[in-house]
Amino acid sequence: MECEWKPDELGLQQILQLLKESQSPDTSTQRSVQQRLEQLNQFPDFNNYLIFVLTKLKSEDEPTRSLSGLILKNNVKAHYQNFPNGVSDFIKSECLQNIGDSSPLIRATVGILITTIASKGELQNWPELLPKLCQLLDSEDYNTCEGAFGALQKICEDSAEILDSDMLDRPLNIMIPKFLQFFKHNSPKIRSHAIACVNQFIISRTQALMLHIDPFIENLFALATDEEPEVRKNVCRALVMLLEVRLDRLLPHMHNIIEYMLLRTQDQDENVALEACEFWLTLAEQPVCKEVLGGHLSQLTPVLVNGMKYSEIDIILLKGDCEEDEAIPDNEQDIRPRFHRSRTVAQQHEGDGIEEEEDDDDDMDDDDDTISDWNLRKCSAAALDVLANVFRDDLLAHLLPLLKELLFHPEWVVKESGILVLGAIAEGCMQGMIPYLPELIPHLVQCLSDKKALVRSITCWTLSRYAHWVVSQPPDTYLKPLMTELLKRILDSNKRVQEAACSAFATLEEEACTELVPYLAFILDTLVFAFNKYQHKNLLILYDAIGTLADSVGHHLNKPEYIQMLMPPLIAKWNQLKDEDKDLFPLLECLSSVATALQSGFLPYCEPVYQRCVNLVQKTLAQAMLHQSQPDQYESPDKDFMIVALDLLSGLAEGLGGTIDQLVARSNILTLMYQCMQDKMPEVRQSSFALLGDLTKACFEHVKPCIADFMPILGTNLNPELISVCNNATWAIGEISIQMGAEMQPYVAMVLHQLVEIINRPNTPKTLLENTAITIGRLGYVCPQEVAPMLQQFIRPWCTSLRNIRDNEEKDSAFRGICTMISVNPGGVVQDFIFFCDAVASWVNPKDDLRDMFYKILHGFKNQVGEDNWRRFSDQFPMPLKERLATFYGV
Repeated sequence: MECEWKPDELGLQQILQLLKESQSPDTSTQRSVQQRLEQLNQFPDFNNYLIFVLTKLKSEDEPTRSLSGLILKNNVKAHYQNFPNGVSDFIKSECLQNIGDSSPLIRATVGILITTIASKGELQNWPELLPKLCQLLDSEDYNTCEGAFGALQKICEDSAEILDSDMLDRPLNIMIPKFLQFFKHNSPKIRSHAIACVNQFIISRTQALMLHIDPFIENLFALATDEEPEVRKNVCRALVMLLEVRLDRLLPHMHNIIEYMLLRTQDQDENVALEACEFWLTLAEQPVCKEVLGGHLSQLTPVLVNGMKYSEIDIILLKGDCEEDEAIPDNEQDIRPRFHRSRTVAQQHEGDGIEEEEDDDDDMDDDDDTISDWNLRKCSAAALDVLANVFRDDLLAHLLPLLKELLFHPEWVVKESGILVLGAIAEGCMQGMIPYLPELIPHLVQCLSDKKALVRSITCWTLSRYAHWVVSQPPDTYLKPLMTELLKRILDSNKRVQEAACSAFATLEEEACTELVPYLAFILDTLVFAFNKYQHKNLLILYDAIGTLADSVGHHLNKPEYIQMLMPPLIAKWNQLKDEDKDLFPLLECLSSVATALQSGFLPYCEPVYQRCVNLVQKTLAQAMLHQSQPDQYESPDKDFMIVALDLLSGLAEGLGGTIDQLVARSNILTLMYQCMQDKMPEVRQSSFALLGDLTKACFEHVKPCIADFMPILGTNLNPELISVCNNATWAIGEISIQMGAEMQPYVAMVLHQLVEIINRPNTPKTLLENTAITIGRLGYVCPQEVAPMLQQFIRPWCTSLRNIRDNEEKDSAFRGICTMISVNPGGVVQDFIFFCDAVASWVNPKDDLRDMFYKILHGFKNQVGEDNWRRFSDQFPMPLKERLATFYGV
């Protein structure tokens, strides 16, 4: 630069005045500062002033200089492409000259600024940056070396991908070997930067690092016992990532690494211990886990168990000494957003209940979601959980002696951790735990009335993990005492206990189902009482417990005295909430379950609920249209309101059946559904197809005029990439076929080939396969001439997917369809006849006329092939199949 840029003294004073004011706590001052900064951005050299204050104005105090740099960083983020060349060159050269400032705060600020410029695509346009920083690493001056490394670490974190691309002539080939040299530097801060830089390139398996993988690992081992916690933390982090990407390189040293990680998991520094504890979680996912870790279980188990105790800081943060807080309103920030799970239609299976394909919700996370989300306690518990699933009962041998001591320990913190251990291993060690449960469950039920709230809350969670076993025993032995105590905890004076008890009770309801019917009055008493007691956050969980109760006991809830208890408080809440209030979500979900369970019992409440749902859908659609036409003036709506409303309408249609007819007639719901079925958002389409199926069953006369418009949309939504959308569309097509009968004929071609493709796809989820098979059967039942020619293309997967579902209406109509098609095209089934035999045998008691259809087909086939061939054929049958067919059909 020919002449060095100099600030104008008056301008400089103005800017310093601004920087001082911006540190004031007063919000109105803050706001006027923001406005003036925006105005100053109009002047091209404003940014020169900012860098000048940061790097040259040593007379100012450091916080002010740093602030000037941070404001400049924000300007770079927002407007860098508009900086004149002179300004950006001045900023770049100042940064590089001052990266070694004697103040750590100023060095760090310059480093952040460099990274921000680099991440604006400027690594290409600032070719001297990386070579210069790497050269500064060799400086004799500590500040220069540390500052350059700080900047490099930030660049490696922000721009890892570009660094490893051809755009920059592969600088990592030079940088990585260079970083490795600094692992042995005498300053802990520098060692820590060096590992952190290299760590950015492990997960992506960056070639430049893979070439030096052995020296990297050797250097890590050399730093294993570094006195600096930050270094140990980075070593642990590196080993955890290497476990995922270069297990082959760690295996020869595995014994020593495990011994080392055992020590580090007990590190005095909790951050180091947490990084090390991740190692066990990652190792559990590797197939070699059993082999390499088996010999160390006796050492690892006590370490993990020990990590599951609350730390003193946790207890302070959790206000663990504050036992009664039920009267204190919730802090709105603490209430996590809830996600609505849209309706998916599923089949009932042999065995009991509906098999959910969703993951269990009973994660470790339930016990203390307000602490910094991930900590040593949670990580240790999660590790014990996954290891219990790997080692099963082998783990128990090492745990049982510890558990005895923990569960009966006089100190509550220790006892609490024992109860958490018991819950963590419930899934993996269930078989081995069974002999101990008859004495453990009563002990836990006693712990539900412990004087410490944190003991009561964790006990709720642990008991819920054993609910399945409790329900399998005679009800008076464990279920009744457990339920009685849990209901008391729902009314606990501590909010965390209320929350844990409500969640645990919902799990118990899912497991116990109709076993709860004798206790309904007692249960409803408690849940309704809780309504008036709970603060905001727990109210949302209470809705869930009520909805789950309705799902679990079904029509048993439809008694006048129960309805009288339950409905008034629910409807009072419903009237209180505004249309914009997100609390409507859990309340609508709850009402949907209640409506389905109460059936005719819900009639008195039906009309206002129905109207409001239709309004919610209409409002959301209108808002979406406005947003689409004028995005700058109108916000996009929260479509969850519409999804939840559609789902509640489904619940009403399912619960009220034909009695919903008048409400549908008097509303424009079908027009709204036509729009919803074409919405961009898959969840909206998913819920509208569920509603279409339910309305088809409830009042087809209103749906029928729209079928010509709806069918093409259903056809385009048979895309198995979106499983739930596809599933619900498939189910709706099947329901429509049954109602349309022979009039379905013009629409078969729109959907049939997609359905046949889906049923033959590998890895299709079970629910979707079953619904697809049922719909193909139903289409064949009403239009056999159209569907039967394709029989050979789907008969085999059709039979295998339906053999496990229970006898019901849907299975009945689907099998009638297959029999009708076989009579039209018997050749289509010949090659796979054994599968048909097996599917027929899966019926427990088919209706008489359906049994006759089976009989005719089986005997027809036997007569066709002749006695000898039939004998040869039926000799391939497994024994149970042979016996069933002989008993029921005489073949």
